[in-house]
Amino acid sequence: MKYWIESLAVTRRILTELLRRRRSLWFWLLFPVTVLLLNGYILAERAELPLSMALKFAAPSTLIGAAFFFSCVGGTVAVIVSEREQQTLKRLFLSPLSGTSYFLGICGAQGAIAIGQTLVIYTLAVFLGASCTGSLFLAILILFLSIISYVGVGFILGTQLARRTEDVNTLVAAFGVPLLLVGGAFFPTLIFPEKLLQIAQFNPIFHMNESLVKVWADGANLAGIGLHFSLLCGFAAIAIACGWLSYRQMLLRERKL
Repeated sequence: MKYWIESLAVTRRILTELLRRRRSLWFWLLFPVTVLLLNGYILAERAELPLSMALKFAAPSTLIGAAFFFSCVGGTVAVIVSEREQQTLKRLFLSPLSGTSYFLGICGAQGAIAIGQTLVIYTLAVFLGASCTGSLFLAILILFLSIISYVGVGFILGTQLARRTEDVNTLVAAFGVPLLLVGGAFFPTLIFPEKLLQIAQFNPIFHMNESLVKVWADGANLAGIGLHFSLLCGFAAIAIACGWLSYRQMLLRERKL
C-alpha cells in the first residue's frame, strides 16, 4: 500500500508539471494524429483502398511508432535528465520516498500519456470509419507490452547515456528513427524487400507493429501472432528488467556525488 500511494504521488506530480507546460502534451497528440492522417491517405491512394480500410492498417503502426516511441522513450529520458539536473534525485535520498516508488511513478506517468494517445488515435480512426476487428483484450495486451518495453528502453538510455537535456533529441533520433523505419512504423512492411524483412526480424518494433496490425486489421487471434507475441513478451521482460537495473545503478552513482 505504501508503494501504491507513493507511486501515485510521483505520477501525479509529473503529470501536473506536464499540464502546466501544455505545449508538450499538445505536440505529443498532434504528431501521431498527423502521422495517422498522412499514412492513411497515402495508403488509401497507393493501394486503392477506402480511407476507412487504410486507417485500419495505419492506426496500429501510428500508435506503436509515432505515439508510444516518442512519448514513452523520449518522455522517460527527458524526465530522468530533467530530474537529475534539478537535483530531485538527491532530495529523494533525504525523504521517506523509496526508489521503487519513484521508478513506478515515472512508469505510471508515461503509461498515462500513452493511454491518452491511444484514446485519441482510436477515436479519430473510428470517427473516420475504421474499427478494430480482432480481440480488444489482445490488442490492449499488446499495447501494454509495447508501453512497458519503451519505458524500459527509456530508463536504459536516460540513465546510461543521457547527461544533459541536449542529449535527449540526439539519443531518440539516433536509436529511434532507424528502428522505426525498419519496424514498419512509417512504411507498410508489405513493400519491404526480402533482405530488409530478414533484418526486421531482429527489431522488436517490427514484432510490436506486426502483432497489433494483425489483431487490429486482420482479426488474428493469439495463435496467429504466436511468434511475434512471444518475442514481444521476451523483449518487454528484458527491457523493464534492464531499465530497473540501470535505474538502480544511477541511484548508486547519485548517492556517491
